[in-house]
Amino acid sequence: MQVSVFDTYVTRTDGTLMHFDILVPSNVTCTDTIHQYGQTYLATKGQGGQPLTAKECQFCHIEQATEEVQTSITNQGFHIIEMQGCH
Repeated sequence: MQVSVFDTYVTRTDGTLMHFDILVPSNVTCTDTIHQYGQTYLATKGQGGQPLTAKECQFCHIEQATEEVQTSITNQGFHIIEMQGCH
């Protein structure tokens, strides 16, 4: 499965920066859908409602999905890779 990777930076409610990637099937191109996936993830981190637009979330590249990523996408439609400030 090919996935699109969206590089995402969101300012947390405490002012620190969260950096994470949103991975979706490469045929998912609706930015509203991708941003909604990001909002779903942010809500799990207590950061629901933080701004998440094309300014914070930009297409980066397409790659081959690992089994873990494919399972996550099958279960919820997307996968998150936490990079910085997500814990």
